[in-house]
Amino acid sequence: MVQRGCLAIAMALASVILTAWFVPQLARSLPAVWSVMKPNTALLALCSAVSFVCSQPKQPRRMMLTGQLLGVFVGLMAGAVIVEYIFDVSLRIDTLLPVSRLYGVPGRMSPQSAISFALLSVVLFFLRERKRVTSVVADVFVCAFCMMVLISASGFLYGALHLFGMSMANRTAPQTLICLILLAFVAFGRRAEFGAFSVLLGTGIGSRIARLAFPIVLILPFALEAARGAAVRFRLLGVEYATAVATAMAVFLAFALILVLAWRIDGLEREIRDLSLRDELTFLYNRRGFYLLAEQALRLAQRSGTPFSVLFVDLDNLKQINDTLGHEVGSEFLCEVSELLRSFVRRTDVVGRVGGDEFVIAGQSSESAMENVAQRLEQAAEQRNREPGRKYPFSFSLGHVTSPEGERESLEDLLHRADGAMYTTKRRKKAQQV
Repeated sequence: MVQRGCLAIAMALASVILTAWFVPQLARSLPAVWSVMKPNTALLALCSAVSFVCSQPKQPRRMMLTGQLLGVFVGLMAGAVIVEYIFDVSLRIDTLLPVSRLYGVPGRMSPQSAISFALLSVVLFFLRERKRVTSVVADVFVCAFCMMVLISASGFLYGALHLFGMSMANRTAPQTLICLILLAFVAFGRRAEFGAFSVLLGTGIGSRIARLAFPIVLILPFALEAARGAAVRFRLLGVEYATAVATAMAVFLAFALILVLAWRIDGLEREIRDLSLRDELTFLYNRRGFYLLAEQALRLAQRSGTPFSVLFVDLDNLKQINDTLGHEVGSEFLCEVSELLRSFVRRTDVVGRVGGDEFVIAGQSSESAMENVAQRLEQAAEQRNREPGRKYPFSFSLGHVTSPEGERESLEDLLHRADGAMYTTKRRKKAQQV
């Protein structure tokens, strides 16, 4: 959508300028600066924009070929202008369209505009290439074209009107610069779908960081140079001091950018780590995450000589709920249990879903403390079962064990003992129901 808007603006601007050279009535209604954009320049900008339109995805083969032919035409015209500048000759291209006779070479575009369109023509021809060699060629020429547009923009902003030895008669017009910037944006975006710039469209860490840094890196040098120029122009600082301040600011801002990127990378790494260690449904730790963190907590407890407890939770009748009420209700049951477990544990405890209907709480606590947690969980379950209109019974079986101080019991052994204690509780509950 953004690319289409850029193309529409470029086509409209180039069309108005080109028409004004043929229709005096329209020319008189435009600002005087309109004539700085030569008709040949407007024609190449219009052809380039149309070539991009013809090369859009899902276009017929004939349209693709038309786009490439327009790219060839743009390249031939721009190449002829470059030859005229290099060899100081006239190929009569300047007077093919209506021109003003105020200057010696009235219709000739600026050299940097000619170079820009010559580079763009190669991009237009290889725009949708995916093969290794031609794709690299297209990417290289996109970079060269964007660099040329940045040079032209810098020269315009900082008053370098005689860049490349051009005269005021053939300087780059503001309209030309706007068209080139819009076309450069579209060229970069189109090649990002196929070539090396595709990293900017990805979903990985590198892609996110690139999208964050790209606009900053693009705007920062222009902003610093503009600030330096303003300080000198308004005599706030001398040239040497302004340059020194601008250099120091560049270093400081680059360091700040590095810090921002580092923070962003760390945050994305944490997100990825959480995704790999957490259960997607309940947002508790999955089996891998639980074992990783519970092993660390157990080692810390053994090193400090404090008791370590494990509470095993097994949901009752989850299969029956899934079969009778549906898996969506079963998922609600799992989420409700996970929320309840989170509300009864400390920040230092590790809570995980280690099976389809199995949850585990592990942490540094005494046997009496874990017994208290188990009792509170059972009381909470009884209270929820008394709620009116409940779809399913809120029921689970608990089993907890504690590793005595000074013993080197493994996490697997603790889980095995807690699992056994849980099954003892489950059998007792079934016996009571009978």
